[in-house]
Amino acid sequence: MGSRVDPLIQPKPLMFRPILHLGLHIIVPGTMAKLLFSDRWKTAWLVMISAMIIDIDHLLANPIYDPNRCGINFHPLHSILAITAYVLLAAIPKTRLVGFGLLIHIILDGLDCVWMNVI
Repeated sequence: MGSRVDPLIQPKPLMFRPILHLGLHIIVPGTMAKLLFSDRWKTAWLVMISAMIIDIDHLLANPIYDPNRCGINFHPLHSILAITAYVLLAAIPKTRLVGFGLLIHIILDGLDCVWMNVI
């Protein structure tokens, strides 16, 4: 008999990337909040991770979630036009935290595309 790996005990290597990706959507904004907004880092972190709401555009896709799909320029709120608006939000002091959160989200999604060798 050959050696058999139980999938419940040892996760498939492909599942590591989506789990890491989701973790980075929490860790990176928290780190940036601590570094850039140390006096109000908790509020900054919450505002920046709230930028994950842009993933609501996944509801327009079929399937809703595809771990092998690059979201950049696929989903409407991940388009070049939307990204341009996020840059503008980051440039305006009153909307800076929201803009940073959206840009961090897009950068992490772009990183995920790079990991998939899509871009």
